[in-house]
Amino acid sequence: MQLIDGKAIAAQIKREIAQEVCLMKERGLRAPHLAGVLVGHDGGSESYMASKVKACEECGFTSSLIRLEEAATEEELLDVVRHLNADASVDGFIVQLPLPAHMNEHRVIEAIDYRKDVDGFHPINVGRMSIGLPCFCSATPAGIMMLLERSGVATQGKHAVVIGRSNIVGKPVASLLLQKRNPGNCTVTVCHSGTPNLAQITREADILIAALGHPGFVTAQMVKQGAVVIDVGTTRVPDATRKSGWRLCGDVDFEQVAPLCSHITPVPGGVGPMTIVSLMRNTLLAAKKEIYTD
Repeated sequence: MQLIDGKAIAAQIKREIAQEVCLMKERGLRAPHLAGVLVGHDGGSESYMASKVKACEECGFTSSLIRLEEAATEEELLDVVRHLNADASVDGFIVQLPLPAHMNEHRVIEAIDYRKDVDGFHPINVGRMSIGLPCFCSATPAGIMMLLERSGVATQGKHAVVIGRSNIVGKPVASLLLQKRNPGNCTVTVCHSGTPNLAQITREADILIAALGHPGFVTAQMVKQGAVVIDVGTTRVPDATRKSGWRLCGDVDFEQVAPLCSHITPVPGGVGPMTIVSLMRNTLLAAKKEIYTD
């Protein structure tokens, strides 16, 4: 069994990005600028945004954070989005999800200029990704593909099973795995809460991606010998032995499943760091105008 060390892979990619930023500065160009918008004070969102700010520092980016209170109106958030769309000094920006219940996430995402949508959530980017055109790919799926590539996992002709059908992970990673490229060229099955005989399907997977947000859901009985298992889950569960009172738990029962696998990602330290580094990569591409030139 080979542990896929997402933390180490992400660190290497950040070093590569930082080198590119140095070259940009040597040519008289400014550093890429990533802005973030955070509404409210959700603990998970606060931690994730702090990780993004730290990654910007490591990559040599400029970063800025705009905060709105939980009670802010949707129109106030849309005003911020419009301002960032028009700000030529900002190459890309993200609106941290989830938003408060009184805000329409789809309306907010569609208001973002797709040329600055480094989260890859805008319908134009999603549509371009689905047909294989250059775009900003959603960060977590893009990170998964980089993990597979840099870990030397062969995907050509493999059966990939994705558990989960979210717009953020399940659907886009299935689309990327389907495409005629490397990594990719898989036969893909997408499973979800309404899938009968789920364990029978997952036992056929050469590559199993668990992205449903249910701690410990994937057990040894659901995985075949030699499978590659990618665990996207990051759920906080109570843990009295930790100072924080909680720990991160993946969707895979790691202790049971790991002995069966050829490759597996841990939680934490697997997919999570790659999500952030994918965001950095998209921001670099935005700054260099390598996806959209107008």
